[in-house]
Amino acid sequence: MSMLTPPGMGGKYRIKGDRYPRMRRPRHRRRIVLGIVAGACALGLVGWGTLQLIDVFGGKGSTAQAAQDKRHCPSGTAGRATAAPPAAKPPAPASLTVNVYNATERAGLAKRTADELQKRGFKIGKVGNAPAAYDKKVNGTGILIGPTAATAGPLKVLATQLAGAQLKTDGRQTADLDMIIGGGFKALATPQEATAALSLLTRPARPPATATC
Repeated sequence: MSMLTPPGMGGKYRIKGDRYPRMRRPRHRRRIVLGIVAGACALGLVGWGTLQLIDVFGGKGSTAQAAQDKRHCPSGTAGRATAAPPAAKPPAPASLTVNVYNATERAGLAKRTADELQKRGFKIGKVGNAPAAYDKKVNGTGILIGPTAATAGPLKVLATQLAGAQLKTDGRQTADLDMIIGGGFKALATPQEATAALSLLTRPARPPATATC
């Protein structure tokens, strides 16, 4: 009888040989190992995603995109900003005819204003009291009226002489402009102020710079 056979047992329960039976590794240990491996992979993915977010919000993503765009541009053209188109040259005061109307109760205001505009180079047309539609009804500094085509140029040039004036258009067929002096009028802009405002009309707008090829 082998020394591995328990006392009092024999026959078919007798253990033969002098080796211990091979024991299987418990299955729950394999599950633990697999769980550890899976957890490590998940942490790795989370860390990688965090680094990507840091790159994007830290500006590296934009740098990488710019570098990629640069590869698609011909040599020597990458990163070149699009230049703003030059502004259209405004018309000269000497090319504009202005009718000056007084919508206030102050006598002689239209004549004095017209004389000052003439000194500044404008041509003067009609001078007198405002039409009934505007007489004593303009509360601001004044209203400047012209044809629709004058919106982008002539009206803006005349507006440099009267700060705060309202700009309007009507269906007139002539190119002359109307300056209707309102109750809030005190004086025309100073020559220095008018010159500075006129110079702003010649400056081109500056859109955001974009890299082009």
